[in-house]
Amino acid sequence: MNRDCAQSREAGVIAIVVSYHPDLTRLSELFKAVAPQVERVVVVDNGSPQDVILWLAGLDDARLHVLPLGQNRGIAAAHNAGIRWAREQRGKYVLLMDQDSVPDPGMVADLRSAYEELIAQDNKVAAIGPRFRDPDSGRLSQHVRFGRLWIVPVGCLPGQRVSKTDFLISSGSLISMDVLDAIGEMDEELFIDQVDTEWVLRALAKGYSPWGHCMAVMSHSLGETRRRVWFGRWREVPFHKPFRYYYIFRNSVLLHRRGYPCWAWRRVDAIRLLQMLVFMVIFHPERFKALQMMLRGLWDGLQKGQ
Repeated sequence: MNRDCAQSREAGVIAIVVSYHPDLTRLSELFKAVAPQVERVVVVDNGSPQDVILWLAGLDDARLHVLPLGQNRGIAAAHNAGIRWAREQRGKYVLLMDQDSVPDPGMVADLRSAYEELIAQDNKVAAIGPRFRDPDSGRLSQHVRFGRLWIVPVGCLPGQRVSKTDFLISSGSLISMDVLDAIGEMDEELFIDQVDTEWVLRALAKGYSPWGHCMAVMSHSLGETRRRVWFGRWREVPFHKPFRYYYIFRNSVLLHRRGYPCWAWRRVDAIRLLQMLVFMVIFHPERFKALQMMLRGLWDGLQKGQ
């Protein structure tokens, strides 16, 4: 796609931006980047302070709709509220966006054209998402598949447009309303972490596949902070606030207890949790609090429903 041309606004695509105590400068960058690429933007606010709501309400753009939830109901509930609003507007697709993600020019058009091409080839497409660029390092992510023991990167060959994947983060994902009708909305019980994982696992169980676009890109960072650590080799590890590890571990256990996740994911996730526990206990600046949250999450996940 020629990036020098004016961007096309994709009719029928509604961007759902979830905000929670956002950086208003970054949020403004997101609006400027995504609004020219979609028909409408709905901001679902998860209980930000009143000054944020007033700032959002003061934005002079008829394409923008603000949907305040009044309290933090979690990412899944916010996505679902946005999806229902988009359905009322007769949207054909939703584009899920985090408040700290910024799409490159032409990203939405690239995703949609590839999505429709895959559908025309009789693929059951769950969603399609871009690669993301770390704003600090400039490094581009790779799409991934479930390996025997851990996630395996799937590189894109020169000229390759799309790649089948086993996982997509929610931010940047383009999903059709027809697919949401078939697979269902997001699981609000999970609140925040593993919401995208659960939805993809449900889609895989129903015969749908997520796809990654090799050339569509957005800026996105994982984790609140990053540290370069030595563990067999030098690596950059993202760190979350300790409370997030409660949801990561609790929700993983809840998913392991369900019947539909594939065995490949179960193996990979069990190893991931063990690795995360070791890494955080050794390297996290609040290691004891992080460990406490992990163990509490494991316990609550095991006790849920018993």
